[in-house]
Amino acid sequence: MINIFQPSLGEEEIKALRKLFKTNWLGRGPIEKKFVDTISKKLKISSSSEGGYSFVQSKNLTTLNCCTEGLFQSMSLIGIGPGDEVILPSLSFVGAANAVIDCGATPVFCDVEVDTFNTTAKHIEPLITRNTKAVILLHYGGVPCDIYPIIELCKKHNIKVIEDNANSPFSSHKGRSTGTIGDYGIWSFDSMKMLVMGDGALFYAKNEDDIDKLKSLSYLGMTSKSGFDNVSSETWWEFEVNCAGRRSIINDINATLGMVQLEKIDGFISRRKLIHDLYCEELSDIENLYLPKPINSYDVSSYYLFHVRTPYRNKFAKYLRDNGIYVTLKYHPLHKVSFYKNNTIDKLWNKNLPNTDLIGDTAICLPLHQGLTDDEINKTIKLIKTFFNERIFQK
Repeated sequence: MINIFQPSLGEEEIKALRKLFKTNWLGRGPIEKKFVDTISKKLKISSSSEGGYSFVQSKNLTTLNCCTEGLFQSMSLIGIGPGDEVILPSLSFVGAANAVIDCGATPVFCDVEVDTFNTTAKHIEPLITRNTKAVILLHYGGVPCDIYPIIELCKKHNIKVIEDNANSPFSSHKGRSTGTIGDYGIWSFDSMKMLVMGDGALFYAKNEDDIDKLKSLSYLGMTSKSGFDNVSSETWWEFEVNCAGRRSIINDINATLGMVQLEKIDGFISRRKLIHDLYCEELSDIENLYLPKPINSYDVSSYYLFHVRTPYRNKFAKYLRDNGIYVTLKYHPLHKVSFYKNNTIDKLWNKNLPNTDLIGDTAICLPLHQGLTDDEINKTIKLIKTFFNERIFQK
């Protein structure tokens, strides 16, 4: 079966893990810190009117065990609770809506553009009420959304902007890395992502004080060090706690994988771009098959997903799967999930999401990862052409 997602792991990762094991320390330690420092140097932010850029400061970053935890923790940092509303695209990961509901707030689903699968300010603005406290954005499939009009809209209403950057680890919009433009940004490094740590995430906060709070929230509420880290105290086993925090950290095993993957990530993205461009070239003239909008010249994509739309989606997906190619839709629209319907109120339930409904009925994602061989890519393209050109959808 040709996989839609697949990690690229090799001898380099094994060698690094062997070296780690010899240290006898596998918990969170110096390698996690090195990972944060290293990835901060890859995340660009716009600088002066000279048109240059600088890098994100590591003091604005921390790691977590997963992106979903980051979404949950962002609700805590903002102080969102019962009676509050959070706007997010219906075409989002389930963890985003769960984070809103878990703190007693109401998810308000907005529509997206049919050619990018990203939301825009025009879809968000009509849903803003005096109870709106945050907007969660998704840069779908690695392609940045038009975020600056959303930022301006949210500033006007004193609304926080959270970037779900799970799809877009090294994408950028007008010279700035996605995930660092809003108030908060969360990256995912799980087993299906581009940079694989087994499980893991990166969290950005514009205000570094929020990072200090999050470090406490994600490690049992502890505010002082103990054990080997507490070298200055005569009673090194003592500690202080300032809240009932959870334990949602990564360890140096995760970070070791991440460090090796960081050395490879540019090559991964280059290979993904090649496959993306080949799909666009080979599939552009097929009748009844609609490709994504070309990426803007001022955007850089990390090419996480490649989506297509066809009115014959279900037959098309089954045909590919039956012929050894696994496809899926990322993501099933949340407003079609009964649990979320039962956890909102009628006046906020936006039933008019025509673009999302169209995507939910016609879209599918094709395999796109750096491990695809030329033969696998050619097989996928050939089968797609056969399905449409021989009109198999009519049989």
